[in-house]
Amino acid sequence: MSEERNLPPERVAELIEKGEAQLIDVRAPEEHEAGHIAEDRHVPLEAITAEADSFDRSRPIVFYCRVGERSAMAAEAFAASGWDAYNMEGGLAAWAEQGRPLEPEDGAVAERRVIPDT
Repeated sequence: MSEERNLPPERVAELIEKGEAQLIDVRAPEEHEAGHIAEDRHVPLEAITAEADSFDRSRPIVFYCRVGERSAMAAEAFAASGWDAYNMEGGLAAWAEQGRPLEPEDGAVAERRVIPDT
């Protein structure tokens, strides 16, 4: 992912505060429930393509996940399709490390879910 598509948490916080970006959490439902950013919209990575038409093309979109790997894939794919799309560098872990608030009030950064063997 190109550097200009990665935004540090403090820049993402500014964009959200000003209402200048859409924030999309691409993690699994249980990860989102454990802790998330208040202004986000939860759309699991596997549903991103199906939900794309519901996003506002006129505003930048910032994707995030736990550490920025899954959201980087989403941001790269959307940017390649002409969207003004970004990845929050370091993900929710970096956001929380900076002492930024999580929802619910006692929210935490969930461990990444492990896909069970079948």
